[in-house]
Amino acid sequence: MLELHVWGPAFSLPSIDAQCLATIAYFTLAVPKDAWVLVASSDPSVSPTNELPAVKNGSTWVSRFGNIVDYLRQYSGGEWDLDADLGELDRADNIAFSSFITARAQPLIDLSLYVTSQNYRYQTSPAYAAILTWPNQWIIPPKLHTAAKARTDHLGLSSLDLEAIEDQRNREHSAAVAAGHIPRNFIQRPRDTVSSLLGKTSQQNQFKVEALTAEIFEPLEEMLTRDNKQKSQGYFLAHDTPSSLDALAVGYLSVALIPDLKHPWLHDAMRSKAPVLTAYITRLRTKCFGDNPITPSLALSPSPNTPTALPWRAPERPSLPKIGTTILNTVADATPIWKDFRTNARIKSMAESKDSGLSEQESKTLSEFAKQSRSDLVLSIATVGAGVIALVGYMMSVGLFARNAEKMEAEEDQEDYEINANQTADFLSGLGV
Repeated sequence: MLELHVWGPAFSLPSIDAQCLATIAYFTLAVPKDAWVLVASSDPSVSPTNELPAVKNGSTWVSRFGNIVDYLRQYSGGEWDLDADLGELDRADNIAFSSFITARAQPLIDLSLYVTSQNYRYQTSPAYAAILTWPNQWIIPPKLHTAAKARTDHLGLSSLDLEAIEDQRNREHSAAVAAGHIPRNFIQRPRDTVSSLLGKTSQQNQFKVEALTAEIFEPLEEMLTRDNKQKSQGYFLAHDTPSSLDALAVGYLSVALIPDLKHPWLHDAMRSKAPVLTAYITRLRTKCFGDNPITPSLALSPSPNTPTALPWRAPERPSLPKIGTTILNTVADATPIWKDFRTNARIKSMAESKDSGLSEQESKTLSEFAKQSRSDLVLSIATVGAGVIALVGYMMSVGLFARNAEKMEAEEDQEDYEINANQTADFLSGLGV
């Protein structure tokens, strides 16, 4: 029995993560329902690669959508291969459009769920709180938030993060007040509301968002309707047979289309720019995940008396050692030197993993990089340690020299005192005193 471990449900979808949704879709399309179970573990540490989605088969773990698809193909002897009947041209399209969807859709999802501050505060963060256990519900969402902002920083849409804008403005205002650049009678100013900030940034974001959404939705819409042949009842590469591309598309684009967010700019862009694509994702989502909305309670505590479209199995409850390990890892990742050692260890582990998806040369290069980084880190620590020892030795030697000098000075003073005392006694004796 294969175990598919994923991030838990959110927004009525079986997972909050696009890659997890794509993997679930592939399993429902390719693998018999009695051959696998779906576990909303929502804990990347269950996998040796510290990633979700991850498939467990006995002692074997495989993570990431592409690696899992390859493993299922090999494990089943080609029986669970959705791409088995693709021709050479379709295989090329499959690879190209799969890379295209992953590269273009993930930044938009990051912007929609994490960078758009109101969506993150009122929908994304509470969604994670519903599927995570303590203390992960306080640790993981900020990490994902920070990572998403870093991945999308190059797009120049940080103005979607209204809270960050307001915080920056407050810091700049406080600095100006402290420096005396603002007269005291102007210090008190009304605080901008979220609505007013959104109005000021909407025009700045509009053209960039329009371009980014058009770059992904229009080519996919054209692919579904190419050659002037309506394919809204078929799939990307065939009329009656889904492929891994369809599973990947429904995973990523469901996260773009389905969530009912406070600022649904991504949802609205998809519906307006790609109506055929929207209908296709809606239909395929129902085929893969079922008609009924999926709630966290359904996934975390499935009942045998409640029929479901997916083979849910309850995740294991975290033990006290597991909670302790989580807290320790969080402290370690917040400690600079310890964090660097752990990062190098993860890079080396990924480079040496058979499921990394890297070529032999890439694995070798990454492994050498991790080894060299570790050596540089050890050398840096040794250099700093030697400097500290030298400083302490110098301070001790200076202190010892000072003490010796004081001792010698005290001895000289004592000798002078004794000489003076003797001379005084001799003088008084000569006077007959």
